[in-house]
Amino acid sequence: MTNLPHWWQNGVIYQIYPKSFQDTTGSGTGDLRGVIQRLDYLHKLGVDAIWLTPFYVSPQVDNGYDVANYTAIDPTYGTLDDFDELVTQAKSRGIRIILDMVFNHTSTQHAWFREALNKESPYRQFYIWRDGEPETPPNNWRSKFGGSAWRWHAESEQYYLHLFAPEQADLNWENPAVRAELKKVCEFWADRGVDGLRLDVVNLISKDPRFPEDLDGDGRRFYTDGPRAHEFLHEMNRDVFTPRGLMTVGEMSSTSLEHCQRYAALTGSELSMTFNFHHLKVDYPGGEKWTLAKPDFVALKTLFRHWQQGMHNVAWNALFWCNHDQPRIVSRFGDEGEYRVPAAKMLAMVLHGMQGTPYIYQGEEIGMTNP
Repeated sequence: MTNLPHWWQNGVIYQIYPKSFQDTTGSGTGDLRGVIQRLDYLHKLGVDAIWLTPFYVSPQVDNGYDVANYTAIDPTYGTLDDFDELVTQAKSRGIRIILDMVFNHTSTQHAWFREALNKESPYRQFYIWRDGEPETPPNNWRSKFGGSAWRWHAESEQYYLHLFAPEQADLNWENPAVRAELKKVCEFWADRGVDGLRLDVVNLISKDPRFPEDLDGDGRRFYTDGPRAHEFLHEMNRDVFTPRGLMTVGEMSSTSLEHCQRYAALTGSELSMTFNFHHLKVDYPGGEKWTLAKPDFVALKTLFRHWQQGMHNVAWNALFWCNHDQPRIVSRFGDEGEYRVPAAKMLAMVLHGMQGTPYIYQGEEIGMTNP
């Protein structure tokens, strides 16, 4: 695997959650200057790129995944000058920068949504609005965070869709103006030296335009890997990802191998690679990932084989055990006591021994466990 054509096929990527990485101001919250201070450590560790989770202006309803301004840095984390210095210092050490882009939805504090509250505004069509009655949503779809996926707006007497929190309104990707604005966001950060993008829940961007009732579930089958998802990503790749040389990794919620073979095809027409989460659902008692349960290692091995064989020579995997949404893997599949270090090494060996690009979550390299 040493002669692959792209840097990210031979690289290791380190995920940083700035809020909890390093605080340089005494505020109790990590910041961009804290990342700068740790670049020598990351260089010594041997990582090829760092992925920074959102540090944009945000009300923090969902830890920054409710973005109120895609091109402004929340003062809690620093300034654009701090970011520019981070890019310069990282690149001087041979470390690339990957940013998190939350393009399925925005915060309801985003200027676009505030404008969209006016039914006459062109920004109204930036979001998904449907008729209904105050107590009767347009359909029975459920939010990933619980409750209805629809929120009533009394002044305009319509509902807007939010697959996550009510403060995270889903963007209307059917509107070409939305896609044009998101391309501008990508261009903005590419101009500042960014090398790649991690695209949050990007396989949810296309919804079934009928918005039908789901008689057998919570609605996800009508928007997961939706009808135009591949088309939209092909367009984004054609217009901005490839021209700007951006590596892209898509977070895929409840996806399938068949779809990921298309999203991350080696032909490079949509994304560079994809995250899937099937291997992290082998120990979900009642769907609860934070309740430690005995994992089914036979099922885990079967899933790895399925994805490794299915993607081989067809598409590219993003490999990971941990991230900001998951329990620590040593606590989960290893041992927190006497065998913590050997367990951490064993789990790392499994990850790095597979085909794909390994992602390490901050602290994973020292075998961190759950608090």
